[in-house]
Amino acid sequence: MKKITNTILVIVLSSSYALLNAQVKTQDSAKATNIEGVVVTALGIKREKKSLGYASQEVKAEKLFEGTTNTGNIASQLSGKVAGLQVNTNSNFGGSSNLVIRGIKSLGGANPLIVIDGSPVNNSSTYDTRTNQDMGNLLSDINQDDIASVNVLKGAAASALYGERGLNGVIVITTKNGRNSNDASWGITLSSSIQAGFIDKSTFPEYQTRYGAGYAMKFKETAGDGTPYVNLGDDASWGPEFNPNLLVYQWDSFDPNSKNYKKATPYVAAKHGPIDFFETPISYVNGITLEKGKKGNNFMLSYDNMLSNGLMPNSDLRKNTLSTKINYDLTDKLHATVYSTLVMQQTRGRNDANYSGNLVGGFRQWWQTNVDIVDVRNAYYNSGELNKTWNLKSANNPVAAYWNNPYYQRYQSYGTDDRTRSFSYAQISYDFNKNFTLTGKVSYDNATTIFENRLAPNSIPKTFGASQKNVSSGFSRQNLVTTEANYDLFLNYKVDITKDINVSGIVGGNVRRNYSNSIYASTEGGLETPGLYALANSKLPILPPDENVYTTVTSSAYATASFDFYKFFYLDATFRADESSTLPKGDNVFTYPSFTGSFILSEFIKPSWLSFWKVRANYAEVGGTADPYQLQYYYSYAGLFNNNIVMQNSQTIRPNNALKPQRSKEFEFGTEIQILKGRINFDAAFYKTKTFDQILQLPISAGSGLNFAMVNAGQIDNKGFEVQLGLVPIKTSNFTWNMDINWSKNENKVVELLHNATSDVSNYLLTSVQGGASVNATEGEKWGTIRGSDYTYDANGNKIVDASGFYKLNGNQIIGNTTPDWIGGVRNSFSYKGISLSFLIDVRKGGDIFSTDMYYASSTGLYVDTAGGNYRSGKVVLPGVTASGQANTKEIDASVYGNLGYQKRPTSDYVYDGSFVKLREASISYALPKTLLQGTFVNEAKVSIVGRNLWIIHKNLPYADPESTLGGGVRGYGYSIGSLPTTRDIGVNVTFKF
Repeated sequence: MKKITNTILVIVLSSSYALLNAQVKTQDSAKATNIEGVVVTALGIKREKKSLGYASQEVKAEKLFEGTTNTGNIASQLSGKVAGLQVNTNSNFGGSSNLVIRGIKSLGGANPLIVIDGSPVNNSSTYDTRTNQDMGNLLSDINQDDIASVNVLKGAAASALYGERGLNGVIVITTKNGRNSNDASWGITLSSSIQAGFIDKSTFPEYQTRYGAGYAMKFKETAGDGTPYVNLGDDASWGPEFNPNLLVYQWDSFDPNSKNYKKATPYVAAKHGPIDFFETPISYVNGITLEKGKKGNNFMLSYDNMLSNGLMPNSDLRKNTLSTKINYDLTDKLHATVYSTLVMQQTRGRNDANYSGNLVGGFRQWWQTNVDIVDVRNAYYNSGELNKTWNLKSANNPVAAYWNNPYYQRYQSYGTDDRTRSFSYAQISYDFNKNFTLTGKVSYDNATTIFENRLAPNSIPKTFGASQKNVSSGFSRQNLVTTEANYDLFLNYKVDITKDINVSGIVGGNVRRNYSNSIYASTEGGLETPGLYALANSKLPILPPDENVYTTVTSSAYATASFDFYKFFYLDATFRADESSTLPKGDNVFTYPSFTGSFILSEFIKPSWLSFWKVRANYAEVGGTADPYQLQYYYSYAGLFNNNIVMQNSQTIRPNNALKPQRSKEFEFGTEIQILKGRINFDAAFYKTKTFDQILQLPISAGSGLNFAMVNAGQIDNKGFEVQLGLVPIKTSNFTWNMDINWSKNENKVVELLHNATSDVSNYLLTSVQGGASVNATEGEKWGTIRGSDYTYDANGNKIVDASGFYKLNGNQIIGNTTPDWIGGVRNSFSYKGISLSFLIDVRKGGDIFSTDMYYASSTGLYVDTAGGNYRSGKVVLPGVTASGQANTKEIDASVYGNLGYQKRPTSDYVYDGSFVKLREASISYALPKTLLQGTFVNEAKVSIVGRNLWIIHKNLPYADPESTLGGGVRGYGYSIGSLPTTRDIGVNVTFKF
């Protein structure tokens, strides 16, 4: 066969036009072998991808990691790379990334199951509601250098073998093995990278420089000599207009350590605004891998060290990861595998991720544009690191009003968390013959975390600790231990029924034990001795520790049968039964089946340009079990009475001893096509899912003495399309251009909540947000409705104005929805000899966001759009009509604080379209030629320049990144408040292999 050395495929895509120009060897009719390759599926089973009757998408490690900076969390690096996978990231330091496959199925939201080499691991997100800090999700503990590939099992049929844990899909991670060389030589890989972040200024406020401090456009206080005091206690910038010829006493005139002490200074805008408060985040990642092996036996040992500091002062993360994997053939029939990884992470200074006390929220909402952040920093250091704040109550009472000195808060009042995480498994397999293999496996996942939070003396009083009382100093500590142990025994079989028909599968069982132990305690009344952060230093007696312990057990049996008919028709069936300890005894065994089929049309339709064509279909059921302690009342310690322990019923929730697992039923149709010997790859799927019997906490009549009840109720339907397109537009002997395109659209609907003789619930509150908005599940709507006040309209759609000239507002209206219309990504990769270039465009269309920052800042007058022209002066007539239908003519005074802000405007004015188009990743790399390395001990050498979040090409949310949400869970949807600005991250990676 003549070798094709120069084949060019030019593709021009438009709405109705495609041009293909290719040189194809038409006489080559040889059948492709394993044209789609082998992938790892549920329970670690390896399957030919062409035999699968469901959608899955595998991403190799090089496409996950080589084109971007190291984020420390592989979840974020999946963004834009998998059809049907929505990745919700945020800008929190060490924060969570939510993964959603094929839409929200549970009313409370949930992440997919994470599986490493067939063993499930914990990926829970931790958000401390007492400190309002996002502690991240545990997927960040997985070292990216250990990963060979990630396979996303999207639908119920793909995840049905995980039963009650398969509701939200599965992410299957396959780890690397040691090298396989004939001479059993050692291999060493050294990698080192440094990366820095630079603030994307489009994600931080642009402050106006025309007006200074105040809630009113005049000075409230004047010194004895007639010199005005700046409006010290007003944490806003709706004050008098700046005048460089006017001298005023500012906050630092009260600071004995300031050069301006007792001096009046020109009334001008600050030279250094809050953006100068942030530092340049820099990360160093260094790793070494040792590997050795030959056929049947290999070994890998890796160590990785990551040092990173955040945008905020006094924030840093230190992570050390040690991993090893051993594959060893004890005999020709007996095979063993051991894998273990240990992660030790220390984090200091996570940012606040809510409203109260959030410094960045203060910068975005409550700030004085005349305050210079450099002067604030100097006040902290020159005073001996005391809380010298810019926000004084008044000239006669110059003490802190609402805000601490931000440097004092960051360096003195901060949190730390130390986490030790280990995950290990050991597996041994025995081949009875070529048809039967018996495998036993044990895996263990342990995470131990200590959280400590400090409130420095003389801070602004805030709710703190177990009692949540206002104090100006304090210390709290929480110890959290979570473990998961899995015990598996299964038999793999493969039997030829005839020459052209065979059946293969697995029969086995699993026992899973989950354990959690949390202890929380805090000081009360403040600290007795300043600076000593210990529970024993409590000013008042501490409350009994809040202790929560549970152990759950799930016992399971499963079986699969995969029929192969003549290599063109495949029929699969799976079955799993789970017995859950968190469901009522005697009624806690539930089954989950799946049925899939795939048909290889290209075995019968054989035009020269068609390499492969498959159609597939499936039906499956999966579920989700209850959390612990939902079946009966539990009690908590309430102190001593007459030296006897008093137990009290602390619940406001009625348990339900008849709970059953929530269930999800899904069918899916799809097709896969390869054209021109793999130059064009196309995969499309349509699915429809019904999830019902959700386990919910719904409101009930207060007359029962309780507020909520645990019930099985609610139904959410999802349906959607997924498309993957792989192209090789140009391929020569030296140059290749690859394109990977994915697009997906999910339509979600909350069909029903609860309607019976005692309850009538058509709206389920997910979370309330500062500013009068809330995120909900509402019957008849997509999950994630945003509710709040809106304008009142007449029959003709005109806004109604009341008698005072302001808009008449209508409360508790649906004003938005957090669910995106569609998501997609386009990756281009170019390679020429040893040079590689790639970039990824990541797109989200739709998904509304309520901005608390814009809600408040419109009144406080911080942003540039509140100071143009005569925006704050004169009279304004709001467009609209009166109640009688006449055009409004009533004037309002634009200069009055709040007349144009949130006090008079509806919540809907601060809901924005969360769409974005981002240059998510870009990289250029160079691999030294082999000829240059000949005669040296270096086998490979590569240097790369990488970038992440380099350009927000389009967004609608002002002054913030649409992805900058609060944290994990439902906090990751539809709510922007006090978020850190996004950084453009640029790094250099160097790798040597010996």
